[in-house]
Amino acid sequence: MDQFNQTTSHTFILLGLSSSPHLQVMFFLLFLIIYFMTISGNFLLIVIVRMNPTLHSPMYFFLTNLSIIDICFSSSIAPVILRNTLAKDRSISLIGCATQMYFSLALGSTECLILAVMAYDRFAAICRPLHYNTIMNKTVCFYMAAVPWSAGFINSLVQVTLTFQLPFCTCHINHYFCEVPAFIRMSCGDTFLNQLSLFIAAGIIGMCSFLLTLTSYLHIISKILKITSSQGRQKSFSTCASHLTAVTLYYGTSLFIYLRPQKHTNVSNTTDKVLPILYMTVTPMLNPFIYSIRNKDVTNTLINQLKRKKCQ
Repeated sequence: MDQFNQTTSHTFILLGLSSSPHLQVMFFLLFLIIYFMTISGNFLLIVIVRMNPTLHSPMYFFLTNLSIIDICFSSSIAPVILRNTLAKDRSISLIGCATQMYFSLALGSTECLILAVMAYDRFAAICRPLHYNTIMNKTVCFYMAAVPWSAGFINSLVQVTLTFQLPFCTCHINHYFCEVPAFIRMSCGDTFLNQLSLFIAAGIIGMCSFLLTLTSYLHIISKILKITSSQGRQKSFSTCASHLTAVTLYYGTSLFIYLRPQKHTNVSNTTDKVLPILYMTVTPMLNPFIYSIRNKDVTNTLINQLKRKKCQ
């Protein structure tokens, strides 16, 4: 096969999820609904936190960061998927592909770290309540939010730069958006440095974040077991279970994709296409419901605002 080098072409072609017209329409509607729910749910949470001064606490500060990340994360992926699901012309420019890859990877990495920070915040609140205000003061909270954002964007810059230095055998991407593993598979050059860099980044950002999250929740569960009230214990376990389900879904699917050795082939199996949907679209949609909408402070604020609007 003649070697195709991305530096000599200005476009790539995304092959998408399916070539069946019926499935394309179904996927379009599905992604549209998920995207709408993601934007509305996360935006609603941000507005509620801003409206209620009692919610201006470290926990809701990090939840607001998570909502901003999820809105931007989904917006870096969903429009590309929606456009290419029904469009006959599935081409994407080199700059457009690199930009989309950069922001989606940066925001995905940032979310990994923010989830770990949120787990530590809950650990401090539940296991160290007397020292919580000292541990999670404004300066600490600022740096605990700034470091994930900085680390995520720096990591993405490194990965995207290394990716687009590869020679490619084809301009056809067997995926529905621009993602690093898909580009490594379609390369016909030596990808050892790329795979090593990706493995190290996923190990440091993904695995360390997951282990920190898991450790925090193990301490939280240990503390919950000491609660004498069965009702309080059941409620706390329910909250922890929902949080752990969300982070396991996100970490598990993303680490499976990024920690696997990428073969030199542009043939992508069903797993390579289904799993990214879970951590790039489904999880951002579920996060505001799992972490906040079920919270009484959030629901009471929303109900009070609706009552006030009705009275007016």
